[in-house]
Amino acid sequence: MNDSKSCRNFVAEHIDVLPKSGIRKFFDLVNTMDNVISLGIGEPDFVSPWTICESAIYSLERGRTSYTSNLGLLSLRKAICSYVNKYFNLQYDPQKECIVTVGVSEAFDLVIRAITEPGDEIIYHEPCYVSYNAEIKMAHGVAVPVDTHEKNEFALSPADLEKAITPRTKAIILNFPCNPTGALLTPEQSAAIAEIAVRHDLLVIADQIYSELHYDSDSMDSIASLPGMKERTIFLHGFSKAFAMTGFRIGYACGPAQIIDAMMKIHQYSMLCAPITAQYAAEEALKNAIPDMQNMVEQYKARRNLIVSRFNEIGLPCVNPHGAFYVFPNIQSTGLSSQDFAEELLNRECVAVVPGSAFGACGEGYIRCSYATSMDEIRLAMDKIEHFVKSLKQ
Repeated sequence: MNDSKSCRNFVAEHIDVLPKSGIRKFFDLVNTMDNVISLGIGEPDFVSPWTICESAIYSLERGRTSYTSNLGLLSLRKAICSYVNKYFNLQYDPQKECIVTVGVSEAFDLVIRAITEPGDEIIYHEPCYVSYNAEIKMAHGVAVPVDTHEKNEFALSPADLEKAITPRTKAIILNFPCNPTGALLTPEQSAAIAEIAVRHDLLVIADQIYSELHYDSDSMDSIASLPGMKERTIFLHGFSKAFAMTGFRIGYACGPAQIIDAMMKIHQYSMLCAPITAQYAAEEALKNAIPDMQNMVEQYKARRNLIVSRFNEIGLPCVNPHGAFYVFPNIQSTGLSSQDFAEELLNRECVAVVPGSAFGACGEGYIRCSYATSMDEIRLAMDKIEHFVKSLKQ
């Protein structure tokens, strides 16, 4: 036997060629360093509200450690549908039109796999969350990005969207408020996109994970609430961002019963159900943690105002984001690429940001900074960024 002979590559080709997350790749480097101020990871710096944690502890003390229905606890699904009805004006049947998932990431994976035939085209807007492109490709679909631009505050142009539609187009992904730009759609833009979806008979996947984190209006909305859209929209949401419950890993999807049933089949064979402890915690969040969430939103707004003001003062133009907890400043005046800017800033000033190129090609020339950290940390980080930018001009 020839021991030197290497084994053939057993990894599926469509997985082998997938790039690793640009965010995680960069933060592997960050984790090798000490005393870094991170404006990178998209995770609330708040601890989950105590009423949520106490509910999880109480469920364990009561011996609630079993599986649940594949769709999730019915009591949680009822609470979710009540919440979505109250805040988004959408009515769903908790028995047939709602599924609880392991984070909204799993919900997204389930819907993509449930609807995608090989060769189907799925449109999404860039810069965008890093998973969209990869998830579409893993389902043997064709990922079709549509660029958004700083001059339009990174909102999706209905005209640009329509240009990307072909006979193979199956669905449109919308993520507003957007990661990484914090962009929102205007009511007019949403209406125009809805009209396009209806006219071309397309599904819409609405990733609403940042919906509660909006700062310049008093209402949340979803394209699913527009005429003709509920029956063609899959509404994805979760608890990680608004309720600071990232580690609980609870998300959900609401939508047409046929699609929710298809998603349940995949969930049933791959995940079975979301953890029961986290489900009880999520139910408590919807019932009693809304004031905690609103308090966190007010603090995020103050942080946003500070960080946007400082970036513009430094000379790195920064669109004022209307939602989420990210800013996406333009660093092109420095002459550095996004990757080089982030690496140099990390090495010289021990401040971590994410290269905009991690979110798609049109993110080049920008960096993503999360303001889900304390005001003191933001002030110190901005002082260091200012020092770094000034040093580049010397």
